[in-house]
Amino acid sequence: MILGIGSDLCDIRRIERSLERFGERFTHRIFTELERRRSDRRANRAPSYARRFAAKEACSKALGTGLRLGVFWRDMEVVNRPGGQPTMRLSGGALERLREMIPEGHEARIHVSLTDDPPLAQAFVVIEAVPLGT
Repeated sequence: MILGIGSDLCDIRRIERSLERFGERFTHRIFTELERRRSDRRANRAPSYARRFAAKEACSKALGTGLRLGVFWRDMEVVNRPGGQPTMRLSGGALERLREMIPEGHEARIHVSLTDDPPLAQAFVVIEAVPLGT
C-alpha cells in the first residue's frame, strides 16, 4: 500500500549560486557526508546536488511533514542500492515520522526516481508499506 508520494522540481542554477556563494556552509547544512563526497567528485557538482536537494524535498512531502515537525535536511539521505538504484536512508525525525506511518506487520520501502535536464532537476519519492517478509 502507498503511504506517501512526493515530488519536487529544482532549478540547478539556484543550487549552483548557493554553492558559489555559501560553499561548505550550504553543503554541510543540507547534505550528509556521503552525499557531499558523491557530489563533490563529479566534474559538474551542481546537478548532482540539485537532484539530491529535490529528493529531500520530495521525501519530506511523502512523509507528510515537509521540512518541519522535527524533520531536517540531513535526516534524509540519498543512497544507492547495490545495483545503483537510488533510495532514501532516513534518520532522526524523518525516521520517527516514517515509523509512525507504517501499519503493524509491515515494513517501509522507499522508491526514488531522480533526473535532470538542465536547468532543472526533478525527484519523485514513493513510500510503500509491504507485509513483513515479502
